[in-house]
Amino acid sequence: MNHTIKVLAASLATLTLALGLGSTGHAQSTDWPNRAVTMVVPFPPGGPTDLIARVLARQLTEQLGQTFVVDNKGGANGNIGGQAVASAKADGYTVLYNTSSLALSPSLYKDLSYNPQKDLTPVSTTAVVPLVLVINPKLPVNNIREFIEYAKKNPGKLSYASSGNGNITHLGAFLLNQATGIDAVHVPYRGSAPAMIDLVGGQVQYDTNTLNDSVQFIRDNRVRALAVTSATRSPVLPDVPTIAETVVPGFEMGAWQGIVVPAGTDPVIIKKFNAEILKALKSPVVIKQLEEQGAQVLGSTPEEYKTYLASEIKRFAEIVKAAGVTLN
Repeated sequence: MNHTIKVLAASLATLTLALGLGSTGHAQSTDWPNRAVTMVVPFPPGGPTDLIARVLARQLTEQLGQTFVVDNKGGANGNIGGQAVASAKADGYTVLYNTSSLALSPSLYKDLSYNPQKDLTPVSTTAVVPLVLVINPKLPVNNIREFIEYAKKNPGKLSYASSGNGNITHLGAFLLNQATGIDAVHVPYRGSAPAMIDLVGGQVQYDTNTLNDSVQFIRDNRVRALAVTSATRSPVLPDVPTIAETVVPGFEMGAWQGIVVPAGTDPVIIKKFNAEILKALKSPVVIKQLEEQGAQVLGSTPEEYKTYLASEIKRFAEIVKAAGVTLN
């Protein structure tokens, strides 16, 4: 009898401990965040992605009362930062502010060290930044139709810049060239800043750069904008037509952004985080600041983002294959 009582007592103690641990874990989830959150931006400070991430980080800090610290981990088209978050503790305190590079990497890199769909969990889309076709002002054209005509009359003589081989800015120009029959030389740079400097200097003739990273160059007349890659015109450049309305019906390309967390993160945290992101994206301050940069506000459920990411990985795989680009 005494043995039976001891076994029962031990079993009850174990059950009580398990329930206690379970309650503590749940409390930690519902209490999130109770300390600073690190938002990894996989690109250098001051770039187009970093600027938008910091707007959201400030708003989330204000909403949740805990600091969202931006940690720039640039390199390898966003993969250094992506790997860092994929291998981080799944507790909601290390998150990735990602771009469309997350969907590009599986096709570009043969030896990618993480799987975006298996090792990361989507929380929400945030914004999309259109690309804009910009040219050196000395090029003797005034609009996109004249540009295409000029480029086709000079096969192999023009060169176009990008922020990196396989970058969205590279593929945007590649698709335009492919759709219009342009034969030009691709010149990849390590980021948009040196690419724009050489475009201004005339070392290259055109670029499909992100709008928020180009708008000041356009306003200062250092480059000339011919068309945007979004489905509709940008409020930031209302007089600049879309590629779709001028030369390639249905053409659309943008640098979309979102937030993901390490796989295995508690669904309670993901749900709360998603709600706060959507709230931030509705803030008049955030909307104004993003629109000033030429970004269009998005926002989604985690499930919608998961579906969208899968579709973009498939779409970019076809584009990358057509472009013949592979990176190691």
